[in-house]
Amino acid sequence: MSKRIAVLVRERQAEALRMALGLVLLDDAVDVYVLDRRLADQADIRLHLTTLKEFDFRLYTNDPANAEMECLSAAEIAQRLPEYDHALVY
Repeated sequence: MSKRIAVLVRERQAEALRMALGLVLLDDAVDVYVLDRRLADQADIRLHLTTLKEFDFRLYTNDPANAEMECLSAAEIAQRLPEYDHALVY
């Protein structure tokens, strides 16, 4: 049975994106939420983000500076979280 997993990204951005990529092997539905800040402009983060997009991960943020992601308010994100089986916070 497939699970729904939310990966919440804050301080440990590269680690969170790497973990989200690893979850693709489980055949679960994984959504990534970048919260309260812009993603750092680092090579490993850019690579992870590109790979996530290639695997059609859904990427959300509450910071409009992350233009490559769908922007939601903090309230909208909070309403979505109970729908997930697991939430991984980084």
